[in-house]
Amino acid sequence: MNIELILRDRSAGQCELCGAADDLALYQVPPVDQPDAENTAMLCTTCRQQIADPELSDPNHWRCLNDSMWSEVPAVKVLAWRMLTRLSAEGWPRDLLDMMYLEDDLLKWAKATGEGQERLLHQDCHGAELVAGDTVTLVKDLKVKGGGFTAKQGTAVRNISLVQDNPQHIEGKVEGQRIVILTEYVKKSH
Repeated sequence: MNIELILRDRSAGQCELCGAADDLALYQVPPVDQPDAENTAMLCTTCRQQIADPELSDPNHWRCLNDSMWSEVPAVKVLAWRMLTRLSAEGWPRDLLDMMYLEDDLLKWAKATGEGQERLLHQDCHGAELVAGDTVTLVKDLKVKGGGFTAKQGTAVRNISLVQDNPQHIEGKVEGQRIVILTEYVKKSH
């Protein structure tokens, strides 16, 4: 049986989040390795658009999650958690999140897109955002601990990587040695 037939039967011809009956389509909940009924939901256009574009989110539309968050369908649970997390500043979604329970594997899936996780921003000495792979220039001489040398001002550090749990640190190679560098001592090269 194909996925669409399974979902039409499971959803009784309604959006599995808000209950709307118009403009229904399959929505695979990212990340998806192999599409199946467990990681796909039947959603209306309004839900699909607001999931895709946070700017379009209408908090009142999502009051429907009060019911759909209790679904036994993994994809629906994950979508409910993500939307409640996205809207948690509203107050009422935080109350629903406090009542919601996801097994470890579902919670890992729900967090896989970064929803609800604070994004650490790495910035150079001028406030420019740094991303992995950037090239930066040192703005002062830095004594490399354990390296026995000083990285000179003006040295280009190519293909940096970000230290994920510390926005003040990046890593890069200087004189063939991989070192940790404080972001306040680098300037992004253009």
